[in-house]
Amino acid sequence: MRIAHNRYLLVLTVIFAVEWLVLAISPHDRADWALENVIVLLLVIVLASTYKKFPLSRISLTFIFVFLMLHEVGAHYTYANVPYDQWWQQLFGYSLNERLGFERNNFDRLIHFCYGLFLAYPIREVFIRIADVKGFWGYFLPFDLTMSTSMMFELFEWGAAEFFGGDLGMAYLGTQGDIWDAHKDMALASLGALIAMLVTALINYKVQRDFAQEWSESLTIKGHLPLGEDQIKRFLEPTEKD
Repeated sequence: MRIAHNRYLLVLTVIFAVEWLVLAISPHDRADWALENVIVLLLVIVLASTYKKFPLSRISLTFIFVFLMLHEVGAHYTYANVPYDQWWQQLFGYSLNERLGFERNNFDRLIHFCYGLFLAYPIREVFIRIADVKGFWGYFLPFDLTMSTSMMFELFEWGAAEFFGGDLGMAYLGTQGDIWDAHKDMALASLGALIAMLVTALINYKVQRDFAQEWSESLTIKGHLPLGEDQIKRFLEPTEKD
């Protein structure tokens, strides 16, 4: 099983490496492309350095792979200029933007939605295997962390735009004149994560025999003593050994 897992990861890695190399050639804005790939580089380093001790499932790896493949398209063209509508017209003979009433390039909206949809499950796997969360918390905490990291990324975008300024800052921010751009991006990421966790919960409800019991036990009180100042007092109380 481990050999098959390694082969699968190798295939995904080779495909992504080929796409990365192709799209690294003459991007629309080299500086923006480099900035967009900073987080990709960090993620790849983390996955590579933890793989032996903490290999992710093939489902999680596939979700991460699909998200990164889509992200590299946005990095190549800059998100505001991905010609998806032209591609759609060539394939189907009509404008997707006109049919859906879009007044802007919405590729960035798609990627934010995919961030929640594809990365909530890998985050859930990390929570379960490291923090040993169960039941309700195994769905809520991945959803919550996906929401919060989406917010953190919007803050990162704002900081980068302020720091670099000019055309690079505007290209990276990609608001396209929408003052609610950050709010909509966070909402779509949250929606994607919510859908991912609801689908995961539904599948587990169908196949996991103790689903209801685990869910119920996860919501029971584990510690009957209050924390805060009471916990500090207990910490400071002398033990029998003292």
